[in-house]
Amino acid sequence: MPIVAIILAYLVAATLFILSLRGLSSQTTAARGNLFGVTGMAIAIIATLLIPNLAPHPLLIGAVVAGGAIGALLAIRVGMTQMPELVALLHSFVGLAAVLVGYALQLGARATYQTLPRVELIEVYIDVAIGALTLTGSILAFLKLRGSVSGKPMLLPGRHILNLALLTGLIVMAVLYARDGQTWALAGGTAIACVLGVHLVAAIGGADMPVVVSMLNSYSGWTASAAGFMLGMDVLIVTGALVGSSGAILSYIMCRAMNRSIWNVIFGGFGAEPPKPKPGAATAPVGEVAEIDAATLADALLAARSVVIVPGYGMAVARAQHAVRELTELLRGKHITVRFAIHPVAGRLPGHMNVLLAEASVPYDIVLEMDEINDDLPATDVVIVIGANDIVNPGAEDDPSSPIYGMPVLQVWKSKLVVVNKRSRAAGYAGVDNPLFYKPNTKMLFGDAKSAVEKLVAALRAY
Repeated sequence: MPIVAIILAYLVAATLFILSLRGLSSQTTAARGNLFGVTGMAIAIIATLLIPNLAPHPLLIGAVVAGGAIGALLAIRVGMTQMPELVALLHSFVGLAAVLVGYALQLGARATYQTLPRVELIEVYIDVAIGALTLTGSILAFLKLRGSVSGKPMLLPGRHILNLALLTGLIVMAVLYARDGQTWALAGGTAIACVLGVHLVAAIGGADMPVVVSMLNSYSGWTASAAGFMLGMDVLIVTGALVGSSGAILSYIMCRAMNRSIWNVIFGGFGAEPPKPKPGAATAPVGEVAEIDAATLADALLAARSVVIVPGYGMAVARAQHAVRELTELLRGKHITVRFAIHPVAGRLPGHMNVLLAEASVPYDIVLEMDEINDDLPATDVVIVIGANDIVNPGAEDDPSSPIYGMPVLQVWKSKLVVVNKRSRAAGYAGVDNPLFYKPNTKMLFGDAKSAVEKLVAALRAY
């Protein structure tokens, strides 16, 4: 295939990647955006395999086929509730690929008793360092999101000094490697980057994990871009830059929405100490919870004029979105205004709840973001919280000792009646108790989300 055709194919692929990002910005165009991305990647892979004088090794073809099969299998089998940890795990693959490619160039040159040009040495080192950091950080994020590792932040004494020492070590190894291209210097930098990746993610609490996943996405993009410079491939440079910049922008937007400093999140609270409880303050909310059953809640809903539903991770786990849509149709059929309130990080990833509701054919125009609906909650008759916890925790506003203090939340407690559906009184992902459960206008509807909503639908149909 002529080289001009290869360059043109790369240009088309890059354009499709840009259109993909644009399409993914809205639920109505997300499917089309995803198709653009898949098509662009297919064109890029085929064009690369058709480069003149490139004879693809059979192992390479086998790897492409096997990787495609594994990806298809994951897409079919992985549930929506597992998407955050899957995304984190896929980021680790990008980091590992960058490290392996960098070492392949280094070891290939040493095997022929050659030293790469200094510019290439710098490119290899940057690629491997960012890739190693992304690899270990993404694996730890995967384990945290999966629940295999505690979501609580690990704040070591002198952690900022440790970060600075690790960064200094990375720079020292970079200078030594760029000087004469010794493999031991590259290996030393790789080890330091691996430790730094673990330490940065370990110091971040569960409430901020969605931002971490987004930042790791950005790191994987910059890793791919660095690999593009290292291999002299324009399509990798462009694609990596798109992913890296979009991930960084998304992380910044999420931090703004959560009233967090992006630097504090990246460096695990850099420049800020964890809040300390006030003297004599209670270590946890105290009080009794009041329960409600499906029949009583049905009566309250039928007497209401406005209802707001707040979906959370528990709804996703129970696959209750279709039952929730049926509940919505029933209430709207009785001329009751129903809307959905979505927190920016509901479900551990931005947009997670929107995707689930769209899958269940919930109308887009009644699904509102937190900033659009918070002011309406005081005039709302009934708020139903389905499997959400931290995003409706009033401690984020009035408890300076809370790990989520300062994070904007849905102010559901201002409504006339709040009904919280949960399987138990257990703390949310951030690991803090929720004072909402003990407020006088809050009732608890215990049980699996799907089962509870189905019972509520049955009670409404009985009228």
